Amino acid sequence: MTKQILLNAFDMNCAGHINHGLWTHPRDQSYRFNELNYWTDLAKTLERGLFDGLFIADIIGVYDVYQNNLDVTLKESVQLPSHDPMTLISGMAAVTTHLGFGVTVNLSYEQPYTLARRFASLDHLTQGRIGWNIVTGYLDSAERLFGRKTLAEHDLRYEQANEFLNVCYQYWEHSWQDDALRHDKTARIFTEPSKVHEVQHHGQFYQSQGVFQVSSSPQRTPVLFQAGASNAGMNFATTHAECIFIGGDTIAQVKQHVENIQQHLTKQGRARDEVKIFVGITVVTAETEQQAQDKFKEYQRYASPEAGLAHYSSSVGINLAQYDEHETIPYKKTNSIQSINKKFKSQSITPHQLKQQHQLGGRYPLFIGSGQQIAQQLIHFLDETGIDGFNLTRTVTPESYHDFIDWVIPELQQQGRYKTRYDAGTLRQKIFKQEPYLPAHHPAKQHALKKSDSYIK
Repeated sequence: MTKQILLNAFDMNCAGHINHGLWTHPRDQSYRFNELNYWTDLAKTLERGLFDGLFIADIIGVYDVYQNNLDVTLKESVQLPSHDPMTLISGMAAVTTHLGFGVTVNLSYEQPYTLARRFASLDHLTQGRIGWNIVTGYLDSAERLFGRKTLAEHDLRYEQANEFLNVCYQYWEHSWQDDALRHDKTARIFTEPSKVHEVQHHGQFYQSQGVFQVSSSPQRTPVLFQAGASNAGMNFATTHAECIFIGGDTIAQVKQHVENIQQHLTKQGRARDEVKIFVGITVVTAETEQQAQDKFKEYQRYASPEAGLAHYSSSVGINLAQYDEHETIPYKKTNSIQSINKKFKSQSITPHQLKQQHQLGGRYPLFIGSGQQIAQQLIHFLDETGIDGFNLTRTVTPESYHDFIDWVIPELQQQGRYKTRYDAGTLRQKIFKQEPYLPAHHPAKQHALKKSDSYIK
C-alpha cells in the first residue's frame, strides 16, 4: 500500500517563529498571536485541510547570544514575546473535532506531577487529541530565570528526562484502572477505591508518593514527540518517542538520519513502524510556478536573514556576530543543540553562507512552485528518505496555510498520497491505526503497581 503523507502545521505562540522578519509583511497577521480567535480560526483552517495536527513549539528563556544582547531578538520578534502554548489548546479543541495538538513543554523547569496532571486534563478535554513534544532546553538564559548560572551537562539532562517520564508513566498508566469510575448515584460510589493506586517513586532526581488526581484519560499517555539527535538524545527518542522530529538540508542527510533512527530502534527492540518521522519544511506555493516564484521574491523583501542568524546563535550557543561575513566559524563544544553545532566540526561555514540559507529567515528546506510541483517534490522527498511526514512552517500567516490547503493538498489527494477524510478515534489511533493506548511493550507499561499500593489498604 502506498504510504500516505502525515502533516502537521508547525507554529508557536508568538509573532516570529522560524521564518523571521515576515511579521512585517502587510498581509501577515501573526502580531495577533495574543488573540484567541487568531488560534481558533487557524485550528478550523487546519481541520479544513485535514492536517493531522498543530505542532506548537516553545522555549523557556530568550535568544541573547547574538551580539551578547537582545537587540535583534526584540526588534525582529525572534520568538519574543512568546506565550505559554498550553493555554491555547482548550479553545482550539472546542472549535474542532479531529485536529491533534502537539505541545512543546520543557521538562527541565517542571515537576512530573503537575505536568502530568495538565496533560491528562487536556487529554480529557480534547477527547484524546493531545501530544507532548518533550524537550530538555538549550538556553543559559532560561537557567538564569530559575536562579541558576548555566545549563546542566547535556547528557545529564537526558538522564533526568528519562526519570521524569518514568514518573509520569506511573501517574498516567498505573494509578487508575480503566474501570475505576462507576458514577453510581444509587450506591453513592463515584470511584471504586480498590481500583485507584498509590504511586511511590524514589529516584535520583524526583520523589513522589500518592494517588494521581486525574482518572484515566482517552489515551492515558499523550502521544510522545521528541527531536533528540545527539547520541543521548537519539537513545532517549528511540526509547520513548512515537513521533520523531528531525532536520536535514538534503535528501541524503535526511535518509542517513532515518537509517540511524532505524538502527537505534532495533537496539531498543522496537519496530520501525512504531515511530513516525517528521521533517520541518517551508513551502511557498500558488496556482502557477511563476506566481509562486513572484510570491517568494515578494516575501524575501520582508524576511530577515540576520534575525535567523540571531536564532541560530542561541541554538548553537555561539555568538556568530563575532565573525566576519566570510570567516569560517570554528567548532566550539557547547551544551546547546548538538545536532546543529556539530556542523561546524565537519563543514566550513561562514555567516554569509548561513544568511544565504536563511533566505526567508529560517533554516528548513524550502520548496517553491505550483501545487502540482510541490506535491511531486514532497512525494519524492518522502519516498527517497523513508520519512513519514512533514511539519509545515508558516511564512506569511494565515496566507501560507491557506495556499498549501488550496493548491497542494488536492494534488496530494489526487495521487492517493493524502487522506480525503479523518479516521475516527484519538490522535494516536489516527496516526498509527491502533488502539488508543501505548503498545504493551512500551516503557510506559513496565511500571505496574502492586495491588498492595491500592488506595484502600
